[in-house]
Amino acid sequence: MSRLRTTAAAAALLLALPLSVATAVPALAAPPIASATTLAGTPAPATARVELPRPTGPYSVGQEVLHLVDQDRPDPWVPSAGPRQLMVSMYYPAHAGTGTPAPYLTTAAAQALLDAKLPGGPIPAEAAAGARTWAESGARPKGGHYPLILLSPGFTMPRASLSSLAEDLTSHGYVVALIDHTYENTGTTFPDGQTLPCVMCGQLRTREAWQGLDRSRAKDASFVLDRLTDRPHPAWRHARLIDRDRIAMAGHSAGGAATVPALLTDDRIRAGVNLDGFMDLPVPESGIDGKPFLMINNSGDDKAANWTESWSRLDGCKRWLTFDGTNHGSFTDFPLFFDAYGIPQPSGTTTSSLRGLDLTRRYVRAFFDLQLKGVPQPLLDGPTATDPEVRFTH
Repeated sequence: MSRLRTTAAAAALLLALPLSVATAVPALAAPPIASATTLAGTPAPATARVELPRPTGPYSVGQEVLHLVDQDRPDPWVPSAGPRQLMVSMYYPAHAGTGTPAPYLTTAAAQALLDAKLPGGPIPAEAAAGARTWAESGARPKGGHYPLILLSPGFTMPRASLSSLAEDLTSHGYVVALIDHTYENTGTTFPDGQTLPCVMCGQLRTREAWQGLDRSRAKDASFVLDRLTDRPHPAWRHARLIDRDRIAMAGHSAGGAATVPALLTDDRIRAGVNLDGFMDLPVPESGIDGKPFLMINNSGDDKAANWTESWSRLDGCKRWLTFDGTNHGSFTDFPLFFDAYGIPQPSGTTTSSLRGLDLTRRYVRAFFDLQLKGVPQPLLDGPTATDPEVRFTH
């Protein structure tokens, strides 16, 4: 039983990403796992096939990975590294069967993630890297103009953690740019094969430091947007798919917090979604120029005081939802790996990994369908019997 508790503690640390300066324990301080057992007490499988939930929309999903270099901005965390470099996964509506299966992670990035978050744990790097996705690399795009969603993962987490959300949005007629923020996650692999480490992990000890991270992420998002919409030479060969008048941003944890400075500094970004991120930079008293904003938090931690300050200042269409029975990681893919390898989720979690992703995907998509496509969304009008976990906090 003690071994099970050790595994559960590591799982809790993996999912409980740092939300604010209030987090005293460094994000990577996960205890070693002595051995792995399933909930039934039997040995965990040596390898298990992890499969992301199938996208629910009518479009097949294509994917291409971009390496973008900002020649006008030194890297904010490692200036000696030269210009800021980012890896971005582009998801787009595509013709089925015209590409090859897209990998979930590089093996090196998967190993870095597991070494930092679950050292000695039961998940092999090859299994994490080889999780079944539904995107096809290099697939032929389906013609049209689609809204663009910039997607930012949680601090210390690779962009792959939001793959399921990206795939589902794309299947419903969106282009998604999923951004890795270099030196802010456990490992980012670049085209030369180098996997850069998380220089900033454990370094953010003041609210001002977190605010600096949020502002830096907003700059990353605007730079990506610059390169995708540049004329006449965009960085992406399928940039014609992007409707430049319908752009929004969403993020998890620090990625969600970064939506506030992004909305404030970039007029092209019309709406934002914060998935469980502590707002280190609160919405100013002047608001965010009437831009719509959705906030969704888990039921395991209390952001009421922090979010209330910003809630009252939001001056556009707004919603604040709470998903009961969830934890900080429920908005990501990673609980799927816990299920496959028998790792318990943090105490108090009653919502399954698939259910957490289902709720996340549906409510985020409903918000963007309303704000970017003008499609009425009764789902956002109030509680429903079909989603008893969803509480309309405001």
